[in-house]
Amino acid sequence: MGLRCGIVGLPNVGKSTLFNALSNAKAESANYPFCTIEPNVGVITVPDERLQILEELVHPERVLPTVMEFVDIAGLVKGASKGEGLGNKFLANIREVDAIIHVVRCFDDPNIVHVAGGVDPVFDKDVIDTELQLKDLESIDKKIAKVERTAKSGDAKAKKEFASLQRFKQHLESGKNARSLDYSEEDLESVEDLQLLTIKPVIYVANVDEESILTGNKFLDALQAHVKEENAEVVVISAAIEAQIADFTDAEEKELFLGEYGLTESGLNRLIKASYALLDLITYFTAGVKEVRAWTIRKGWKAPQAAGVIHTDFEKGFIRAEVIKLKDYQEYKTEAKIKEAGKMALEGKEYVVQDGDIMHFRFNV
Repeated sequence: MGLRCGIVGLPNVGKSTLFNALSNAKAESANYPFCTIEPNVGVITVPDERLQILEELVHPERVLPTVMEFVDIAGLVKGASKGEGLGNKFLANIREVDAIIHVVRCFDDPNIVHVAGGVDPVFDKDVIDTELQLKDLESIDKKIAKVERTAKSGDAKAKKEFASLQRFKQHLESGKNARSLDYSEEDLESVEDLQLLTIKPVIYVANVDEESILTGNKFLDALQAHVKEENAEVVVISAAIEAQIADFTDAEEKELFLGEYGLTESGLNRLIKASYALLDLITYFTAGVKEVRAWTIRKGWKAPQAAGVIHTDFEKGFIRAEVIKLKDYQEYKTEAKIKEAGKMALEGKEYVVQDGDIMHFRFNV
């Protein structure tokens, strides 16, 4: 599955520093707006401790983790919805991603200029939200103009669509993002073709200084209070620390470095995992001597759909799935012993795949 998260925020909030730490693609990081004009794309491995467990049990020739794409989108500014600061181009880049990672500056540093003159995470968040909302309103108004005449003529379908569009319009005009509207499936269908920017799921990344990584600060408190109603996750990261962690190649040295800050896991690992969960994704595994591999699927998918991410023939000719739980693999060590113990389940087309399932698919085309 091709999954993309777009990193957005005002200039000089730490987006490119964060992206550089996330991937081997080195975006230019500079103390001025628009240092990232073209969106940089990094393919990021999703950290999963279960792969290491399977590797130790199976001893495969190779191990393939699941991946996500992160796109570093150039800094938005006030007026982007009207084309300010190459706004149209940036907003088009956001339209192409599945989820938004909204980086908000929660640190004070006189050496790093702020486009608004002072550090205010609530103001920063609202600037971005307003620009995205204005762009969504523009899209909705255009569609309303097309649908309204048909709706007034008495067309039942158009009347429902018109009502749904009006709901979204009123919600956005009140300064709220489309994702926070309590919409129905019918409402969603009315705006599906518009690819609304503010309907995309979001994670807020609070970029704090090194001293605030464990204790937090007044900027973080203000941001968390402001987004409380959205029920959105706030991931606290120090991009400066993450940039240093990214330079470590030795796992033990990295662990020691994290320990110096009282951390057990990098903020980027937490962000990657949170992004994965935000998109309602789970992982299943295939395991054999040739390869151990992680596969990404949507939560709630049934076995044939899951098989289809390997190859469409697996879904078309699906017969059954042989399913092993990781705890049983750890206990019995080999597939042969798992079978002997009756711990390999045979599942049909209605089986809903669970996160962490180890699966073999039988099919006939």
